[in-house]
Amino acid sequence: MKRIFIVAILLWSSLLPRYSVAQVDPHFSQYYAYPLWLNPALTGIIDGDYRISGNYRNQWANYGKPFSTAGVSVDAATDKNIGVGFNMINMAAGDAGYNYFNAMASVSYTGVRFGQTKTSQLVFGLQGGIISRRVDPTKFQTGSQYKPTIGFDPSIANGENVTTTSSTVFDAGAGAMFFDGNPNHTFNPFVGFAAAHLTAPKDPFSGSGESKTMPVRYLFHGGTKIKVNEVLSLTPTGLFMRQGNAQEVVAGMYAQLLVNPDVDFLVGGNYRFNDAVIPFAGFHFKGFVLGLSYDANTSNMRRLVNGSQSFELSLSFISRKRRVLNEEYFICPRL
Repeated sequence: MKRIFIVAILLWSSLLPRYSVAQVDPHFSQYYAYPLWLNPALTGIIDGDYRISGNYRNQWANYGKPFSTAGVSVDAATDKNIGVGFNMINMAAGDAGYNYFNAMASVSYTGVRFGQTKTSQLVFGLQGGIISRRVDPTKFQTGSQYKPTIGFDPSIANGENVTTTSSTVFDAGAGAMFFDGNPNHTFNPFVGFAAAHLTAPKDPFSGSGESKTMPVRYLFHGGTKIKVNEVLSLTPTGLFMRQGNAQEVVAGMYAQLLVNPDVDFLVGGNYRFNDAVIPFAGFHFKGFVLGLSYDANTSNMRRLVNGSQSFELSLSFISRKRRVLNEEYFICPRL
């Protein structure tokens, strides 16, 4: 048991990178609980018939109207080695008048299997859909609207000349992943790669001199579930994401404690480098998984937002009505 704990710490430490900076696309701290956004190759990778997932993020609530991001997805496994799914994500950027909406359909191929039990899989996924963005220039507040005597004066023009206020474009992405889903193994590793915005969708909101297309978002993720004993498992995880000049690097680990056949407790945390410490807690109850996390900002941003932090809630449900678990059960490469 001591050796397993040491291996878990080493695996977690090996994922620690050097730095990270701001992210371009909307995202969740509980990225592992929103699989179709993370990687289309995760579509239909469930030990059941279908899965419904939802995430909600509330950010900087003390700083005027909070930034909020909400996502909903549904995906299903079929008997033809095909997974299908659909997900939507919407971000409202507080008082800034900016809104981002993304809707994507996804499909995966799960027929490449290894091992005697065929529970190790190499999966490929594709997704396509739309990105719709809009901005309301009337909600902008600039320095030219402030008077020394009275402060902000909304009757003064903000001086911003915004020619495009909305845009809807087609977008597509792809991904691949490998995982060992054998429930009899002590270690169940998983690793994946995904790329979004492969169609180079136009970006009318870029400033002059900058690229007029959205940069491709490259994403690597991985980890391993470690079975310590019959009631406890540890899962170190890591994420590297880059989009244009923006980068995000996350490493962490969580523990899963079996209370009874229907209930597991989950506790752990992540560190988003140069940005935040993210403790996490949750539980399994039959087909449901509930998770709650809190972003404790560690960067200079915390002074700009009056110390305000971010909360995130995730909820998912997996239906297993038609599946015979003792024949088809495997370790899912996620929470």
